[in-house]
Amino acid sequence: MKKFNIRKVLDGLTSSSTAAQTGACKESDAVLESLQSEHFQLCKTVRHGFPHQPSAMAFDPVQKILAVGTLTGALRLFGRAGVECYCQHESGAAIIQLQFLVNEGALVSALADDSVHLWNLRQKIPAILHSLKFNRERITYCHLPFQSKWLYIGTERGNIHIVNVECFTLSGYVIMWNKAIELSTKTHPGPVVHISDNPMDEGKLLIGFECGVVVLWDLKCKKADYRYNYDEAIHSVAWHHEGKQFVCSHSDGTLTTWNVRAPAKPAQIITPHGKQPKDGKKPEPCKPILKVEYKTTRAGDPFMVLCGGLSYDTVGRRACLTVMHGKSTAVLEMDFPIVDFLTLCETPYPNDFQEPYAVVVLLERDLVVIDLGQIGYPIFENPYPLTIHESPVTCCEYFADCPDELIPALYSVGSRQKRQGYSKKEWPISGGNWGQGTQSYPEIIITGHADGSIKFWDASALMLQVLYKLKTAKVFERARGKEEKANTEIVEEDPFAIQTLCWCPESRMLCVAGVSAHVIVYRFSKQEVTTAEVQLLEVRLQCELNDVDSPDPAGEHTPAASPPSPQETEPTTQPSTGSNSSEGARDNMPCLQVRSSALKQSPGYQVELVIQLLWVSGEPPQQITSLAMNSSYGLVVFGNSSGLAVVDYLQKSLLLNMGTSELYSPSEPYQRQPHSPRKTRQPSGALCDPADGPNAPEERCKSPTSGSPSPCNSEDEHKPKFLEKVKYKSRRFSKTVANDFARMSRKISSSNEQKPNTDSKDNCFSRSRSSSVSSIDREAREAVSSFCFCETFPRKSDSPLSPCVLVGTTQGTVMMVALSLPPGGEDQRLLQPVGVSPCGTVAKLKGGVLTMALLDATGALLPASYESWYDPNASDEEKEKSKRRRPASPPSSQDGQDCQFAVLCSEKQAKVVAMPSQTSVFKHNITESSFVLRADVVQMAGANCIACFCANGHIMTLSLPSLRPLLDVNYLPLTDMRIARTFCFSNLGQALYLTSPTEVQRITYSLDTCDNLQEMLSELFTPVETPEAPNRGFFKGLFGGGAQSLDREDLFGETTAGKASRSLAQHIPGPGGMEGMKGAASGVVGDLARARIALDERGQKLGELEERTAAMMSSADSFSKHAHDMMVKYKDKKWYQL
Repeated sequence: MKKFNIRKVLDGLTSSSTAAQTGACKESDAVLESLQSEHFQLCKTVRHGFPHQPSAMAFDPVQKILAVGTLTGALRLFGRAGVECYCQHESGAAIIQLQFLVNEGALVSALADDSVHLWNLRQKIPAILHSLKFNRERITYCHLPFQSKWLYIGTERGNIHIVNVECFTLSGYVIMWNKAIELSTKTHPGPVVHISDNPMDEGKLLIGFECGVVVLWDLKCKKADYRYNYDEAIHSVAWHHEGKQFVCSHSDGTLTTWNVRAPAKPAQIITPHGKQPKDGKKPEPCKPILKVEYKTTRAGDPFMVLCGGLSYDTVGRRACLTVMHGKSTAVLEMDFPIVDFLTLCETPYPNDFQEPYAVVVLLERDLVVIDLGQIGYPIFENPYPLTIHESPVTCCEYFADCPDELIPALYSVGSRQKRQGYSKKEWPISGGNWGQGTQSYPEIIITGHADGSIKFWDASALMLQVLYKLKTAKVFERARGKEEKANTEIVEEDPFAIQTLCWCPESRMLCVAGVSAHVIVYRFSKQEVTTAEVQLLEVRLQCELNDVDSPDPAGEHTPAASPPSPQETEPTTQPSTGSNSSEGARDNMPCLQVRSSALKQSPGYQVELVIQLLWVSGEPPQQITSLAMNSSYGLVVFGNSSGLAVVDYLQKSLLLNMGTSELYSPSEPYQRQPHSPRKTRQPSGALCDPADGPNAPEERCKSPTSGSPSPCNSEDEHKPKFLEKVKYKSRRFSKTVANDFARMSRKISSSNEQKPNTDSKDNCFSRSRSSSVSSIDREAREAVSSFCFCETFPRKSDSPLSPCVLVGTTQGTVMMVALSLPPGGEDQRLLQPVGVSPCGTVAKLKGGVLTMALLDATGALLPASYESWYDPNASDEEKEKSKRRRPASPPSSQDGQDCQFAVLCSEKQAKVVAMPSQTSVFKHNITESSFVLRADVVQMAGANCIACFCANGHIMTLSLPSLRPLLDVNYLPLTDMRIARTFCFSNLGQALYLTSPTEVQRITYSLDTCDNLQEMLSELFTPVETPEAPNRGFFKGLFGGGAQSLDREDLFGETTAGKASRSLAQHIPGPGGMEGMKGAASGVVGDLARARIALDERGQKLGELEERTAAMMSSADSFSKHAHDMMVKYKDKKWYQL
């Protein structure tokens, strides 16, 4: 895990941060800033979710740890709930096999680049101790016997090499393929597909070749004892624990059982899923059985578990796992293709009754554990957060330091949603221990998904657990046919996908916006309720632009036309009956139909209001780009490229519906100046994807700073527009961005009226320079990009504080909208309307505005007021007890002095503006060559700062209010739209992003968290005694017949076998040897525990030796007695009397 410690970031560097020396600046000089660069350090913490593209799996039966490898070289380790670990091979090659050194705290990984690595799991962040890179042969199979330090490696050429895992050196002992097979064989047997030793005789090695030949090799005599031939290719081999039989799975769907001493023909041939012909002919061939495991029990029939082997006529059938137990055969269908499976047994010894109790099945997109001990083979309830990708993630928000009662409240309503029918036993993968970190504050992650669902996750203490799932699609009617669907929906798939969300932890109010231009307001209730009719508000938010495709001769574009009259925008509580003419022009129609029947709402989040944007004159509504909500005011505000709307969700009424251009005050002209070549010709990084082409409605005409749609045409219409696209949607999901999620399983398409972009390239970075002419031609309509509810001064001359909304646009303009709440408390609030009035421009920045916040005169953050949570379905008395609003904001300014600072951050720069004078106090140019994707004002070490993530991969923090650079780390180059869409910061130095379609990566930029990370991380290895070896019995121990051991050191060591060829493989040492592995990262407690275990094992062995000695003495006494009796009997007899 890489750590970035930035000590050289300059405090007080003013080359790019300039302070305007104004009267307001003098007061800001008195603000003491406690944050310094020493408070920041960047490092990864944990990774959650299902391993993306899994390829291999292994299990330690003593430590109870599961390891999963992936096609990208990632290694994920799982123990008990909350115990997870992520590692990465530097090469990035696919992991083809994993082998645990059972109960040793070590793991061997074999990669597709023909390298073998030894991992030390005794430290909290596992590390590679040794590596071995084969140069001339390709690795196909590995086998590490239990309690052995010699690793067998089979190759594509059919040879087997032996590696000492303690020092990772090759032995001179090699099993060559031409000596293993019969000399008369004229063809190569193919790669080695299986290696295992006889459970009862470690000196006999079973080697399976792909062609169907199996060889039992005598390691001591260096020759083949038996050879077993079959016509079909072999995929896997499994032993019976007594070592007298083994089973092979073949490519024609058959299982062959062989007696070790009868190599001529199989003892049994079965086709588990084949149709048995009545005339005695060979069954019809089936699909290959990719793997089989043969496990025995003391008190019943053995288990045979296999995957594959289905009949070819089962086309379209899902992947299956077959469990054969006695005469019964159970076929268990899986939701995804099977990658691998392992049978978990009570004993790690291969020469004892296995007693299987569960099967771990690794699927392409899930992990399933089946209980073999219960009728019907139920699955265990999975405690890991592996369902992040249940539906593709479309947006993500991270909240640290939430109210303490939130997580229990969400858990209580979410626990009722759990499925039934799980196994009653405890989760069998139960190894490791939780971390002992001191940081314990509630953290919640919210993910929005393509199917319209929203999941709340408990992310406290570096763990992740799902709390509650909300399905927003329940509010709408499901389209019954394709024609009905095509009439209204503006996206082909996933019309309910979550675009953005806004959540107030204190009031528990939730507001979500979907891709079908709809907004839903939810309240949290612990009681079930049935809503007779869903409250609906329909809004015509559409602005017509006149003459925008050519610049005005005077240098200004014509302002946007006025929005529809108030009569046209009045809300309704009934579904509208929109017009749909024969020409196909749709008007006054929503994209989705709200359900008309009663809605039963379970405890949890319940619908308060649904807001839908309507089609206008055949044009679909533009998707919502920004959303905000305030529970104290009872207002929701949202905007898109057409303008903004303010909705009172208490009175279910529309307060404001206005185009962006009309927010400018009459005294200032609507700024649409054409860009000069000098300003626009600046390089900008861009990432393109072919999916952008047919699904990019807004990308046709954009300027580098606007990033918003326009119906105009230009000469650069078909050029990649990733820069503008990301700037426009860097925080807001849309149908175009959905297609850019790297190979996500679903896409959200645009309407059929869009022109395809035929010149887009696949995942390429490009640098483009815009001419002045193309900049003017692509000048775009100004879209709303961010909101901020606050209590501030609406105008320069105003002295009293007033509720306001700051509005940021894609052109970098920050405007003010004043709110006038009715006096007289809650009763009047529900009777009188709320006044809304635009107050003009506050400031102008480069690039689209991303985030805004307000500070008081001391530099402390002024959060928006909120209403404390109360249950809307509770009694009136309980409501009154719980209703209380946050105390009022600080007093208003006196004598014209500034007492607030507005913090504004755009894609290019940050500004601090003094209020109410609206004077720029500080300004910092964040980036010139790139642009900011995500910016948040966060709390850190008792102070505030701006955290930014740029498209060039840099993570930066700026102090407040002086905007001093505190951190600048080149962390993660933007190679994926998924990262741009899901990256989010939170308080206390936390951040996260979706690193793959199935995994969330959490990082920290706090030095304190980095320093405490070792304590906070879970521990994989715990000292556990190895179970006792199976008792061989007195006679087997005395006269033989039990398991035969082998002195592998004597056989494979350098003294006997010699040295291996140096050119065969290259040894790459890691940070330490085996001694380091056994002592690294484990304190005195671990050392004492190991010493105790060693003493116990030594005492156990001495006890066994004493028992054997006593048995031998007893046998000797018995023999002596019998001999004495015989001597007495025949002592006085003559020879002829015998």
